Amino acid sequence: MDRMKLVLQYFQTNSESISNGICIALALVAVKLYTSFDFNCPCLPQYNKLYSMGVMIVPPIILFFLGVLVNRHTGVMMDEWMRPVGKRNKNPAVVKFLFSAMLQRALLAPMVWILVTLLDGKIFICAFSMGVDPKTFTDMPNNTGLDVLRLMAKVPCKEDAIFKDSSFRKAVSRYVRCYSQAIGWSILLLLILVGALGRMIKPCFDDHGRSMQTRYWSNYMDVEMKLFDEKCALHAREFARKCVVQFFEGMQEEEGDREAVCLPYPMPPFYGYRRAEAREEEGGGGGGGGEGGGVDGDVEWEAREEKLYGLTKPSQVDRMLDRWFTCKPELDVTHIAHRPRVSVTWQDPRGRPLYSDV
Repeated sequence: MDRMKLVLQYFQTNSESISNGICIALALVAVKLYTSFDFNCPCLPQYNKLYSMGVMIVPPIILFFLGVLVNRHTGVMMDEWMRPVGKRNKNPAVVKFLFSAMLQRALLAPMVWILVTLLDGKIFICAFSMGVDPKTFTDMPNNTGLDVLRLMAKVPCKEDAIFKDSSFRKAVSRYVRCYSQAIGWSILLLLILVGALGRMIKPCFDDHGRSMQTRYWSNYMDVEMKLFDEKCALHAREFARKCVVQFFEGMQEEEGDREAVCLPYPMPPFYGYRRAEAREEEGGGGGGGGEGGGVDGDVEWEAREEKLYGLTKPSQVDRMLDRWFTCKPELDVTHIAHRPRVSVTWQDPRGRPLYSDV
């Protein structure tokens, strides 16, 4: 159980790990689909090869596009490729890196399907049993009234009465299955060799610093998109909350139940304590009173007020979203990193400082 938790934590660490987990899950789904799929060869010369090639090719295509669809790198790559230049230049190396990562993950499930079909051999037997020379084997049924091509097309169908308890059908099936498994193991060996050689040779010809830069900026784009989506979700939630509150306040004004309340500005320090006490009375004293509760409530209230960032109309929100796509911000955070901090000192009526906020 602990190992399972560690595996789940690894796949939840970042988007790359999540993409790897999704691709592995797709590969397992491909194996499960093939094992639960009931393959029935038509046993007709004109349809055997067509049906077999369809079963071997169509599902991998579906799995490939499904892998492209669920891969997060696809969205990040297309956004970077299609966006206008604006204040930020495009980086072709990052687009190529994201495309390569997306392609490698999307090809995993189709390759698993093809390898499983080849190692199992049933589809290969259905497709190529007609190409076997029957003279190579003994005990071929010769009293069926069928030509050789139709007879060999029925080899995959062990339930057929012609090949009932026939050693000829078993010999032909073993012969074709050997070729199928040989091709499957050869493809698997070739893929492993190419991957191992590529992993060893690439550092010899690749610029390590440029590779790290490409990886960094591709990860930056993914994180930037995720943070922007989170910020938009927070803004939408606060926007909806204020719209609902405004609606209820408007209804209160219409009913004439609204009372005028005058508060000094800026708010005095004790305002937070009164708000905390009111919250405690409403919640039955379970909200954590005292000084800490008031200060925390004030901070929470001020944070809510700042979540809208002045975007209080649909036209402003639409303009902000359109500007994010057409004119991405410049990659320079010097201004906000070295922004001067303002110190506010609270004084009593005699001018003596009480406390300071920075």
